[in-house]
Amino acid sequence: MSRATIRAIAGPVLRARATGPFAMREAVRVGPQALLGEVVRLHDDEIVVQVYEDTTGLRPGVELEGDGLPLSIRLGPGLLGHIFDGLLRPLAGQDSAFVAAGMHRAAPREFDFTPRVKAGDVLHAGQVFGDARASDSGRSQACLVPPARAGVVQRVVTPGRYDEAQEVCWLRAEGGQDLALSMGHEWPVRTPRPARQRLPTAAPLVTGQRVLDSLFPVALGGKAAIPGGFGTGKTVLLEALAKGCRADVIVYLGCGERGNELAGVLEEFPELTDPKTGGALMERTVIIANTSNMPVAAREASIYSAVTVAEYFRDQGLDVALMADSTSRWAEALREVSGRFGELPGEGGYPAYLASRLADFYERAAVVETLGAGRGSVTLIGAISPPSGDFSEPVTSHTKRYVRAFWALDAKRAQARFYPAVHPLQSYAEDARIFAPWWAGEGNDEWLALRKRFLTLLDEQARLERMARIIGKDALPLRQQLSLFCAELINDAFLRQSAFSEIDRVCSPQRQGAMMRLVAKFIDHAEAALAAGVHPEQLASLASVRGLQRMGEEIGDAELARMAELEAQLDREFAALMPPVEVPDAAER
Repeated sequence: MSRATIRAIAGPVLRARATGPFAMREAVRVGPQALLGEVVRLHDDEIVVQVYEDTTGLRPGVELEGDGLPLSIRLGPGLLGHIFDGLLRPLAGQDSAFVAAGMHRAAPREFDFTPRVKAGDVLHAGQVFGDARASDSGRSQACLVPPARAGVVQRVVTPGRYDEAQEVCWLRAEGGQDLALSMGHEWPVRTPRPARQRLPTAAPLVTGQRVLDSLFPVALGGKAAIPGGFGTGKTVLLEALAKGCRADVIVYLGCGERGNELAGVLEEFPELTDPKTGGALMERTVIIANTSNMPVAAREASIYSAVTVAEYFRDQGLDVALMADSTSRWAEALREVSGRFGELPGEGGYPAYLASRLADFYERAAVVETLGAGRGSVTLIGAISPPSGDFSEPVTSHTKRYVRAFWALDAKRAQARFYPAVHPLQSYAEDARIFAPWWAGEGNDEWLALRKRFLTLLDEQARLERMARIIGKDALPLRQQLSLFCAELINDAFLRQSAFSEIDRVCSPQRQGAMMRLVAKFIDHAEAALAAGVHPEQLASLASVRGLQRMGEEIGDAELARMAELEAQLDREFAALMPPVEVPDAAER
């Protein structure tokens, strides 16, 4: 085991004289408390180490030693339902309310193990060799052969209860060496887990939020960014996505956010019920919390730990959604540590390699054919906190190069208590067109045309409101007054969605399609009525308008038949509103 002696230290960065060989990205233990660090530079006999814990009290002359392995985390069945720090060390169930120096991994838990193989079977890398189930959870998890390992099964334990770190299966590799497998295994966080191949996707990740699913969908296995200034609802939106999206596993990463924001997540999530299974939502959730008062260097590592956990569940054939809140705080950690290294700053003071680091992170999103011949996906959704809401700042501008869905949050909409505060004219989804067949399969074959119509009206609204501020709304032609009214109806009846409503916090694709068609039908009727001489003010007084505005809150996914009743009411009111058609009498004929 290699050793080194500290020569100088500045915050989380130290320089040490090595007395043995070290490798880049090798994990090290520093001082008597065994603080975790990582080698980030090598020069002659000097190494530069980034320490992921509080370095208060360290001084020149203190020794450190290398692990001989890259910075790694342990992946296994003990992840689901638990809360960790940025290096996957447990935060819940500890004796202290504070993170202790030199804190180690969680003690291995016991699981009911059921083998899927027998002696003589050939196991390949990534293949499932057993199932693990916790006694306090009904969810079963697959146990995987680690990548780069394979062989013939020599022996496997009988079904029973075992420690997750205990050896349960023994292989003989092709070269004759013996390999032992446990329910979990180690994996370096900065190395993407391998897959057979990447697959195209024609389906979106259903988030349950209408403005996202219907107007700006993100692909399953895709990448999305949520930029927004202070108070625009980034955290609330990410929490809503974590609670309602149709992913098998949720990895929620609080990266550098304030402790009070994450406290709400840690308090609320364990009490939520999963609508998919009826069990606890935490049974399919992993929370990684790295708040702003934790060591800054650990924040830089937390994003890699989170995506590695997501890839592990992807390799089990599951669809995983990773919510990162926020990548701006992660970039700020890069900036601070880069300054300690003495590197020349780039734009905004960030290191010159910010863009490549962002690319490395977002490129780990994909739909893949796993090594075990299954299919899994990782969808990455990263929040961004641009200073003063400036979307031209480096983190936002670089992120736009790598994501396919951009959900821009608008301060004015948030101040008007309009949530989700996604600005429909600043947001975009580059993959939207490929989802038309998927929406047709969900019963909405008009989705692409309706989406275009809604966005066109919202764009016209922005243009007309600028004009109305100059000459007054009443001075606009009746056709333009109607456009403004219909755009407001789209906002109020369709885009507005309360995260605190029992009925409307999650909206299924079927209900979204029914709501889109109903709003579009009202617009068709309104345009016909205007052509027949009906004033827009008469349309605003119809009783069905109130029904449209409240249908999200009042008509749930199990009550779609009420949409037909509202549609019939709409038809009756417009029929009564239209002037009668004069029929010439016989004498005139």
